[in-house]
Amino acid sequence: MPTTSQPKLISGNANMPLATAIARRMSMHRGVNVGLVDARIERFNDQEIFVEVYENVRGEDMFIIQPTSNPANDNLMELLIMADALRRSSAARITAVIPYFGYARQDRRSKARTPISAKLVANMIVEAGVERVLTMDLHAAQIQGFFDIPVDNLYASPIFALDILTQFKGRVEDVMIVSPDVGGVARARELAKRINAPLAIVDKRREKAGEVAEMTVIGEVTGKICIIVDDMCDTAGTMCKAAEVLIENGAQEVHAYTTHGVMSGPAVERITNSVLKSMVITDTIQPTEAVRATPNMRIIPTAPVFAQAILNIWNGTSVSSLFETPTLEPVYEGQFGG
Repeated sequence: MPTTSQPKLISGNANMPLATAIARRMSMHRGVNVGLVDARIERFNDQEIFVEVYENVRGEDMFIIQPTSNPANDNLMELLIMADALRRSSAARITAVIPYFGYARQDRRSKARTPISAKLVANMIVEAGVERVLTMDLHAAQIQGFFDIPVDNLYASPIFALDILTQFKGRVEDVMIVSPDVGGVARARELAKRINAPLAIVDKRREKAGEVAEMTVIGEVTGKICIIVDDMCDTAGTMCKAAEVLIENGAQEVHAYTTHGVMSGPAVERITNSVLKSMVITDTIQPTEAVRATPNMRIIPTAPVFAQAILNIWNGTSVSSLFETPTLEPVYEGQFGG
């Protein structure tokens, strides 16, 4: 049950526009102004992080909005220090809203003498005083089990499904969902099921990290509108190469839907020059000016679903209900046009 008249939000520096948008959406839902708690988050000369919260948070239900994106270490430390500051200020409950969970790719020991950094980060978050985590499209679902506290993992596929049905209205029967690797099949299958589309797989063989040696298409893509689905796009090498292979195999056109636009190094340039007709990302990671200016990229907002999820957690109601189209459609009403 809620302890106060409204949930309170605080944001680090990782994605202030998203935090502001979530607060605005919650204000619309609640009919009262939900603002971000006034706080100071700054660096000492040696880059140590300092946090000071200016408002009374005693007995409050606090939500820290902070993706641990690039620079991952700085943003993670901000999250931990904010949680510690709130705990020591007697907040009733602290929920970490981590739209993009960094270090998620290090979720198992792939070879000898390597760390499981995702588990280490989970331990640090719990130790800092966080009592609940809300995130979106974890790179590996088992990371939920690394925490000894409740973890709500939202999915972008229901939002993508709504967008695809709008963008490809009248052409949905030609759409084919494509997983860019064998590991992402479950994610692609979930989206394919939602829009009643067939599924194909691009099987890739890596020689070493960051390089793709060869790719093979499993499935008949001739004449299809192929939509590649992935949880993140880092350097965009795999995505652009997969798009080329699909075109070579007879695809009519290729689009991509990715939850987290990490967009490191040459990613923007690669996408701009690729055969991808469009690429859709969400704003879980704050898009750079270069990303916003890319003509074949589009950004879907996640504030509506995060705002509703935060209200559901605060009210003690179901978060998983947001995975269902009838619940999600009103949340995103008017967002997709068409």
